[in-house]
Amino acid sequence: MTETDAARFAAARAFMLRHRTDYDGACRDFRWPQLTRFNWALDHFDALARGNERPALWIVNEDGGETKISFAAMALRTNRVANFLRTQGVKRGDRVLLMLGNVAPLWECLLAAMKLGAVVIPATTLLTHNDLLDRFARGRLRHVITDAKHAQKFAAIPGDYTRIAVGGAAAGWQSYGAADAASAAFVPDGPTQAADPMLLYFTSGTTAKPKLVLHSHQSYPVGHLSTMFWLGLRPGDVHLNISSPGWAKHAWSCFFAPWNAGATVFMVNQARFNAKALLDIIVLCGVTTFCAPPTVWRLLIQEDLAHWKVKLTDLVGAGEPLNPEVIDRVKAAWGLTIRDGYGQTETTAQIGNAPGQPVKAGSMGRPLPGYRMKLLDPDGNETDEGEVALLLDPRPLGLMMGYQADDGRVQPIEGAVYRTGDIVARDQDGYLTYVGRADDVFKASDYRISPFELESALIEHPAVVEAAVVPSPDPMRLAVPKAFVTLAPGHAPDRATALAIFRHVRASLSPFKRVRRLEFAELPKTISGKIRRVDLRKAEAAKRAGAAASTRGAGEYWEEDFPELG
Repeated sequence: MTETDAARFAAARAFMLRHRTDYDGACRDFRWPQLTRFNWALDHFDALARGNERPALWIVNEDGGETKISFAAMALRTNRVANFLRTQGVKRGDRVLLMLGNVAPLWECLLAAMKLGAVVIPATTLLTHNDLLDRFARGRLRHVITDAKHAQKFAAIPGDYTRIAVGGAAAGWQSYGAADAASAAFVPDGPTQAADPMLLYFTSGTTAKPKLVLHSHQSYPVGHLSTMFWLGLRPGDVHLNISSPGWAKHAWSCFFAPWNAGATVFMVNQARFNAKALLDIIVLCGVTTFCAPPTVWRLLIQEDLAHWKVKLTDLVGAGEPLNPEVIDRVKAAWGLTIRDGYGQTETTAQIGNAPGQPVKAGSMGRPLPGYRMKLLDPDGNETDEGEVALLLDPRPLGLMMGYQADDGRVQPIEGAVYRTGDIVARDQDGYLTYVGRADDVFKASDYRISPFELESALIEHPAVVEAAVVPSPDPMRLAVPKAFVTLAPGHAPDRATALAIFRHVRASLSPFKRVRRLEFAELPKTISGKIRRVDLRKAEAAKRAGAAASTRGAGEYWEEDFPELG
């Protein structure tokens, strides 16, 4: 990387930090740096780490144990790991499956692979045999790094690939502990081009077989300057993000955005989510910024949040849109507003409620610096309620290189815009509110229904923890909205609860939007935690297709079953 390139990245980072609460100025004047040769691990992280004894990574386990590694120590450690991986045959362009939990080697290996120019395929430890076969076949894997206790998952995976086990011994596997003896002085084999591939993500697949999203040495590291801006991170912050390794959001908020800012990545490991224990740790360790998905926020508000005297300055929600009821409950307890935002595996943060700006309840904010967009209808006409389409002239740096096809070729993004597949509505102030995935929105009695709007109303009822709304086929109305509901502890899945929920949505929603059918059930989810509405839609369509189309199943209630509703 030349000095000019180094200066360009440093200037872009400094600009975002300087304009942290100046949304208008940041959007007006920010420009993505134009880079030719760039290796974020060598040229940013190592430079940030020189003489820096502040913690880069801080992991707290539920048994009280903790790991704390300074920036300076992390830079030296990742040099050793890079040299060790090189002796194991890992070289520039090789594909490496990284399947680890929230342990220090996860961060060490990703930085080390970046220094080598290898391409990392992040993977959750929840992957099944068929998931792994798919990653080997389409990901073209050459090396695997995983925890020793997961090594047996690969016993039935054929092929000549490097096997490295972390945290213990495994027959036929090289021990990651051998990295301790490697040199702490690392010399790259040559320059890294900014456009070289760096990360290959298998998307979580809410509707179909996972797509392969390819990111470069600039699209994620530099692209996450927009995420750093949205999160409101500053040097010295202690940032906690609740996310599982293997998914893009983990890289967003547990790697690139905090370390772009020079903040501490803070992690809490729990075998089962425990809201009280998590809140205790947030207070004890002085966490300043906190990001969590809606599921976690919904569980947290079951507690008396005001009991915990937090040092938090910024709260954000991500993964799926956050319902206004949750935002209101947290603000009442802590005096802080959860700032929602939006992005994809294919991009960095595109839209967000920025720090220091007015937050509109239910809105995911406005376009973030570096992203320009239109809202388009299916025919490509601009509208105030339509699909988010990113303008590609100039192309936002945080956008992926493209999708990798099954034959290994990268399918470039062509045309004037990149369509995200998500429908939003824009108000007179430019704030965007999520409507739904293009394939989730449906018509009932010729009215266009947004599942998210109905789900937001449902979870305002104290009995409802989570809800998913899908069309239920109906001979008169074509379809009616049906809610699948997961109940909070202490609420029975019975007629009385169903009646209370029906009454609540009647008072909250216009008649044409009302939920007409309800079923108590656990919601199907991807292994990254996103609700698979497609599974519910298919099951509901199949249920209504047969002779028993009007039959109520166990735990299912229809509005017309309640004459007391009037």
